[in-house]
This record gives sequence, structure tokens and C-alpha cells, in this order.
Amino acid sequence: MKLKERMIGKLMDAYNKNPNSNLAKLISVVSEQIDNLNETFNRIDEWRDEEKAEGKELDRIGYSVRQSRGQVNDDIYRILIRSKRARDMSSGDINTIINVLALSIDTDPSEIQIEELWNDPDEPEPASIRVVRIPIARLNEVELTGNQFGRLVESTLASGVSVKQIDLSGTFEFGSVELETDSEAGFSNIDQEVGGFFGSVYQPVNDRDIPL
Repeated sequence: MKLKERMIGKLMDAYNKNPNSNLAKLISVVSEQIDNLNETFNRIDEWRDEEKAEGKELDRIGYSVRQSRGQVNDDIYRILIRSKRARDMSSGDINTIINVLALSIDTDPSEIQIEELWNDPDEPEPASIRVVRIPIARLNEVELTGNQFGRLVESTLASGVSVKQIDLSGTFEFGSVELETDSEAGFSNIDQEVGGFFGSVYQPVNDRDIPL
């Protein structure tokens, strides 16, 4: 029941409770203002949660953890804030790095796989890692580019440890000669409701495109 209806319902029977009466119209003016206040208070309460906060309020949350926004949008800024909190408690081991990345992009740790390269059979390299699996669909959802994610990975590592490569594998592939179909791997329709997506490979460069 709306506030206006509750207020009218509390009137004594001596008063005209018709919704179109002058008294009801007066109550309507007051109840609308109270409803607007309650809506504002609810929004303030919700925006204390970084998952719901937007704009300046999200900036305030970022400031509290000493994470600047730079030029990124709210979705990426939330990732940076979560990442900053997790990095501050990181011990630098592989499992912790995976958990930090998973928390940052809001995915399950099992979706991320990292290899140490000190014992790589082809190109061993001390103090270096390679990310061999990451949910690229999740990166696409939050519009996080490969370079931005690469910088995020670098920021979670201990001093002296480097990122050799990040494999951002897509799902697109051609079918066999028997013309098999797969709505998750082939070409998209006009509305882009089905189809696979391309991947890429991140290799470190000197640009710094997000504030870490």
C-alpha cells in the first residue's frame, strides 16, 4: 500500500476519504515529498556499496582505499577498487594472485590459470609468469581491454616478477567440412545474439592506461 493510501486510511470517519477530495489531494502533495525523501535515503544507503555506487560516490569509495579513477568508467573503476583491496593483502604467491584477479573481475578462481616459467621446457625464465587461461567473456562484459588487464596482472605481482604473456583465447572457430554448427563458436547473427568471439595475446609494452 502506498504512503498516500495509508495516510488517508488513518483519517477518522468524520473526514472525506474520497481519493479525489481536496483533503486527499493535500495528502498527496505531502506523501509525494516523503516518498521522494525515502527514495533519496534508500539511494544513499545503496550507494555505500561499491557494486551499486556511481560517479562521485564511487570516487569517494575509491579515495577511501587510495585508488584513483583516471579516465576509466564506473565498471572498470569497481575492478580497480576490488583489486586494490585484494592487492593490499596479497602475499605474492600464485594462488593469491589468482584469487586477487578473480575477485577483481568477479569470476571464479577456477577460471584463471597461471604458469611459472622458471621450469618451462622451451624458454625457461626466472621470476616470470604466463597467464594461460582467463575468462575473456568477463573482460568483454566490463569493457576491460587486454592491455588494461595486463597492467592489472602486473600490479598483483611481487617486485622483480614479470608477466611474460597473457593468452586471451576467444571461442571463434570454423566448422568441419560436414558443416557442423555451434552457436557459441561460429559467426554471429545480425543481432549478435550468438557466435564466438576473437581472442588476443597480451605482451608487455610501455603504455600505462589505467591508474595502478
